[in-house]
Amino acid sequence: MKKKRKIKWKNVIAFLFLIFFIITLIISLIQIFKWKKDSENTHSQIDELEEITNITEVEDHEETEIIEQEEIDEDNPYWDYIKMNLIDVDFSKLKEINKETVGWIQVQGTNINYPFVQTKDNKYYLTHSFDKSKNEAGWVFLDYRNDLSSLNKNTIIYAHGRIDQVMFGTLKNILNTKWIENTDNYIIKLSTEYENTLWQIFSAYHIPTTSDYLQTNFQSSEEFLTFANTLLQRSAHDFQTTIKDTDHILTLSTCYNNKEKMVLHAKLIKREKRS
Repeated sequence: MKKKRKIKWKNVIAFLFLIFFIITLIISLIQIFKWKKDSENTHSQIDELEEITNITEVEDHEETEIIEQEEIDEDNPYWDYIKMNLIDVDFSKLKEINKETVGWIQVQGTNINYPFVQTKDNKYYLTHSFDKSKNEAGWVFLDYRNDLSSLNKNTIIYAHGRIDQVMFGTLKNILNTKWIENTDNYIIKLSTEYENTLWQIFSAYHIPTTSDYLQTNFQSSEEFLTFANTLLQRSAHDFQTTIKDTDHILTLSTCYNNKEKMVLHAKLIKREKRS
């Protein structure tokens, strides 16, 4: 009797294990199918937006402002950066699709070349695409606390770090030797409803998930400089760039893995008001 009961329990355990395996497999297949569908929809939307959006490069003119810098060596690539053209984006067709469109971002040496949006929180666009359809790929969005009309001391833009290379999926590539060796990559271009701007990267790193780099405003110059120096010290690469108390920072944030964030910081070096 004991032998039969033992065999019976073995069969029960094997059956339960088989059921668990089948359920896990079904859930995994559903997740893979959903991920693939979201990815296809995102790629399709990116292609559509690129087709309908007019992006032009604009040369400097008498109203273009070069942000004052501390003394910089003659061989520093900064002198090449400030000669780069800004981008100017026509937002009219983008706003017909999504009235929450507030800007366009380009990051040199990555696939990041998208319109970005802003809403009343930092959650909605984690699960919704540009056209507001449900999509786990999300979209690129500006922190709800930021005000582009007056430009906070720290302007923050988020997106998912997708393995299919869309959204901020290529942001982690900036730690690769090949990307770092090309100093032309150290530039970010923004176009918003208010102005066109050029930003020079000064810090890049991945870090256990924290929110201490997500402060947007500061009570004093000393507080801001302490904050900025912390970001400088974290960088995995020395970009040979300094920060002063009058600077403005742009922060890009995404997931590096399940427990870490990939973060990029740049400072404003050129701007022009939009007509």
